[in-house]
Amino acid sequence: MDSDTQVKDYELKNKKSYKERVVNLIGSLKNDKDFTLFLIVGLFTGIASGINSTVFNNFLSDVYKLSASARGVVEFPRELPGALIMIVLGLLAFLGDVRASMIGMLFASLGMIGLGLFSPTFSAMLIWMMILSLGTHIFMPLSASIGMSLSERDSYGARLGKFNAYNLMATILGYLIVWLGFKYLGLTYRVVFIIAAISYIFALIFLGLMTPKKPKVKKIKFVFRRKYTLYYVLSVVNGARKQIFLTFAPWVLIQVYHVDPPTFAILGFIVSGLSILTRTIVGNAIDIKGERFVLSLEAIVLIVICIGYAFAADVFPAAIAVIIIAACYILDNSMSVVEMARSTYIKKIALCPEDVTPTLSAGTSFDHLIAMTIPFFGGILWATMGYKYVFIAAAIIAFMNLFLTLRIKVD
Repeated sequence: MDSDTQVKDYELKNKKSYKERVVNLIGSLKNDKDFTLFLIVGLFTGIASGINSTVFNNFLSDVYKLSASARGVVEFPRELPGALIMIVLGLLAFLGDVRASMIGMLFASLGMIGLGLFSPTFSAMLIWMMILSLGTHIFMPLSASIGMSLSERDSYGARLGKFNAYNLMATILGYLIVWLGFKYLGLTYRVVFIIAAISYIFALIFLGLMTPKKPKVKKIKFVFRRKYTLYYVLSVVNGARKQIFLTFAPWVLIQVYHVDPPTFAILGFIVSGLSILTRTIVGNAIDIKGERFVLSLEAIVLIVICIGYAFAADVFPAAIAVIIIAACYILDNSMSVVEMARSTYIKKIALCPEDVTPTLSAGTSFDHLIAMTIPFFGGILWATMGYKYVFIAAAIIAFMNLFLTLRIKVD
């Protein structure tokens, strides 16, 4: 090869390399812009979530006077949209993750408006609750998928950790609205639900400002692969344990210890202060230590929390027992960030990128299929034997979760 040819080849390679660098830079800047918008979405969904999680159980208790068994029954319609989310996201697949998330925010805002303004009866409340649940469950797997699509493989955990930290900081504002509103400003359930609805509308708007990626799969796609079996099983077991905590942990504080919305807001402040740090730490731990380490540690902590819920009242006076149970409630809610480890696990073992969203949605569906039924039996167990046995059952499930997480392997 003569020198002129070598020079031309060198210039061609440099030109190609330069074009690649420019394309990569543009893609990186676009990703950063979209990720910034996505962080803002996390802020608005955090405000709405903070309000809803703080007042919803008190709303059910104060307005509809539910018993523990009736509270368990309510979880069936509330979690039904989550069980069907695999089908729902399959139908919305042609829109892509961002546009489908906008649909989710629309439903969530409508559900909140309905709870605030159009729930004079228990049956009407159930309908609006299901619409809200559909919206939030649409966004649940898509938020992880969108966050990871705007990240590199070695920063999945850190990026999701950052999104979750922003989301959590905004929940503090939601808690503050409830605390100030109920304690000093005379706000009602109706008003705070409308504030949450407005927050979901703003989340919808900022999702609309993001650059939607055209989905490679424009037809309905359901993914069931043997390689993802452990993820599916983990989703089921996690759904069972999580739903016991979501349903009955606040119900113990409300029904047994008469905790009101402002007090739940204070607990929320403590949870947020603890979790702002843990969300970033957990995200980095996923990248450094891996999913098996993080999920195994979570399972061990959850076993301890279950024991605290179950036996605090037997060992300590009521004044101390309520503090221990409240501490368990705080730790339990602080551990919710670990959910992203299951998302990064499936992202790393996926055979192709197009498998991620449908597999996450399948996991969400399996999670909620069991979550629909567990509260019903938990309510019966509470009514017949006492709430202690509900959390003993949760401890057994947490042991199963530990056994399964130890089987995780990532190439």
